[in-house]
Amino acid sequence: MKTIDWKYTSVGQIVADDFAAASVFKKYGIDFCCHGEVMLEKACADLGLAVEEVEQALLRQGEAGNGRISFASWPLDLLMDYILKIHHRGIRARGPELLALLEKVERVHGEAHPELHELKALIGESLEDLEMHLQKEENVLFPYLYELYAAKEQGQRMAPMHCGTIANPIRVMKMEHEGEGNRYLHIIQLTNHFSVPQDGCASYRLLMQELEAFVDALFEHIHLENNLLFPRFEDIEREIVC
Repeated sequence: MKTIDWKYTSVGQIVADDFAAASVFKKYGIDFCCHGEVMLEKACADLGLAVEEVEQALLRQGEAGNGRISFASWPLDLLMDYILKIHHRGIRARGPELLALLEKVERVHGEAHPELHELKALIGESLEDLEMHLQKEENVLFPYLYELYAAKEQGQRMAPMHCGTIANPIRVMKMEHEGEGNRYLHIIQLTNHFSVPQDGCASYRLLMQELEAFVDALFEHIHLENNLLFPRFEDIEREIVC
C-alpha cells in the first residue's frame, strides 16, 4: 500500500495497487468497481466523507497487511483463468443456491418483511442477466483476448477482432457491469447493508451472509475486468494489432 496522498488517484487504481483497499472502500460505500475512474477526493466529496479519514483507513489497512492479493502483478492469462474458474463458476454455483435460500426465507418472512419479494425479483433478474453476460465473455471476448495475449508473448502481430476492436465488446461488458453494480447497490440499501431483523431466523442470517459474499465476489469480478484486464488488453491491442 502506498504511503502518499491518494486524493488524486482513482479509486480503481488504488484497489488495483493493493486489493486490501477494497475492504476500506466497502466500509465507506465507495464504488471502486463500476466507477473506478473517479478520483478518491471526488468519490469522498460525493458521499460527504472526509478524504483524510479515508486515507488514514487505507494506511492502517495497508500496514495491517490483510487481504493482499497481487492481482496487478499476475500475467493476463492467469487473471482470465481466475475470472473464469473462480468468478464465472462461482456465480453459476452460488447464484441458484442463493435464490433457493431466498425463496425459503421469503415463504416464512415475506409477510412481515415485504422487501423480500422485491429482493427475490432482483436476484432472479440478475442471475438471468449475468448468465447472458458470462456467455458473451466466454464465447466472444475472452477467446480473442487469450489469442491476443499469446501473440504478445510470442512477439507476433494480430489481425483485428471481428468486431473491429476489442473496445466495442468491452464497452458492452462495462455497461452491463454498471447495470449490475447499480442493481446490487440498490440491494444493499434494500437490505440495510445485509442486516437481519430481530425476528430473523437462522436461515435469514445465513441468507444475508451468503448475499453479502455473493455481492463482494461480484464486485471483485467487475473490478478485475474494468480496472485491470480491459485497460491492459486495450494497450496490447494498440501495440500489436495490424
